[in-house]
Amino acid sequence: MSQPTDDLFVAEPPQHYLVRPPLVLDCSTLAGLLFEEDWQVQALQKIEGRSLKAPYLLDIEITSVALKKHRRGGHDIALSGLEKFASMDIELFEVSALEVFELAKRYQLSAYDAAYLWLAAELTCPLATFDEKLGTAAQTHLSSLP
Repeated sequence: MSQPTDDLFVAEPPQHYLVRPPLVLDCSTLAGLLFEEDWQVQALQKIEGRSLKAPYLLDIEITSVALKKHRRGGHDIALSGLEKFASMDIELFEVSALEVFELAKRYQLSAYDAAYLWLAAELTCPLATFDEKLGTAAQTHLSSLP
């Protein structure tokens, strides 16, 4: 057995394992990745290295996008997008219906968009969206948080 020294040794994993800042992503951001939209590269850059978060409704919204792709003849892209989605590490959350309702009224958003905004505020983290109206509301609302 070796003798203890006066030096403290701290072993750490590489830095990228320690820091994965949270990011709430909405359906528009994820759809760009999954269904190879024009904004795919930009979406990938925004989420890279992040711990992804979303409300539970993301499952249904992504399924709806896949269904639209399928109905327009994009059978393969719809299925491959859903398969990619199933393999992604996205933590899903319940939302507060009353608080989502209030945010939707305040910023003239759909309940769906307000759910993403509510979650970003609740987690005090950024929100990634390609939706201009939601993006503007998020900038206003998130910058007003204490």
